[in-house]
Amino acid sequence: MVHNPIVPTIPFDKDGVHHGYLRLPYSRDDSAWGSVMIPVTVIRNGDGPTALLTGGNHGDEYEGPIALMDLAQSLTQSDVQGRVIIVPAFNYPAFQAGTRTSPIDKGNLNRSFPGRPDGTVTEKIAHYFDSVLIPMADVVLDFHSGGKTLDFLPFASAHVLDDKDQQAACVAAARAFNAPYTAIMLEIDSTGMYDTAVEEKGKIFVTTELGGGGTATARSAAIAKRGVRNLLKHAGILPGGVQLEESISLDMPDGDCFVFSESGGMIEPLVDLGETVSKGDVVARVWPVARTGVAPADYRARRSGILMARHFPGLIKSGDCLAVVAAVV
Repeated sequence: MVHNPIVPTIPFDKDGVHHGYLRLPYSRDDSAWGSVMIPVTVIRNGDGPTALLTGGNHGDEYEGPIALMDLAQSLTQSDVQGRVIIVPAFNYPAFQAGTRTSPIDKGNLNRSFPGRPDGTVTEKIAHYFDSVLIPMADVVLDFHSGGKTLDFLPFASAHVLDDKDQQAACVAAARAFNAPYTAIMLEIDSTGMYDTAVEEKGKIFVTTELGGGGTATARSAAIAKRGVRNLLKHAGILPGGVQLEESISLDMPDGDCFVFSESGGMIEPLVDLGETVSKGDVVARVWPVARTGVAPADYRARRSGILMARHFPGLIKSGDCLAVVAAVV
């Protein structure tokens, strides 16, 4: 049996606050015996549930890393009952490069599970989480936002699952996170996702989309910081009550939520995030840019609801997601 080469530099099973690394050997041109050093914090105080908190699954999404760097710096042992494992940027090569995928192997970590212990750098990271860290956890939070190519309404979400008791626990945790929107999502392609790897092990899983455009805002970072502490309170790891504000419930029941562009060109948005649309409404036009005098292509909502996400850059390619319309529950 091939063992995963990642070695933690700090203990997972000792009380206290421990800051260190997940060290992955990586031989390369500029360092024959080099390593990828993934920052990790473990805070443990006696018996209790374990929360695994991750950001930077995609390296151009920043709300998670901001909130988790802050949490790792501010949380004390006495705050915690149980254990918190914090990995602010677990696709660390992508995070350092500011790219969605790893510059080392072009791996999309969120499509690489369960990974391989003898695979690429990205596959080894996925395998370590799948075989070591996820089994330790009771609840898992993975922060996402739209990166450089999408922009989202700020929401926390759970998935439609075959196990309805598990789904109910995930939905309750997502509601406790208490983003301005809470979504129930049916993934259009869940193969290889971290989400799927966690859920298949029976864990409580919450994910987010908190903005986009390849940056964070004061609002989106504040949502992330408050949400992670709410989730830890909900799990019984932090004391105190969950701070609840109004959260609008959204549903993504099927593929009709998605609008994909079949042409390349310049986007003219006709609906902004959070606005109401009816089935058949034009949500955006795509203008051809090779010459003037050519009519744009109209793209219509395939269901009624509100605009939940949109393509962020002003230019789009054929096959790109142009918009997402979610139903308001």
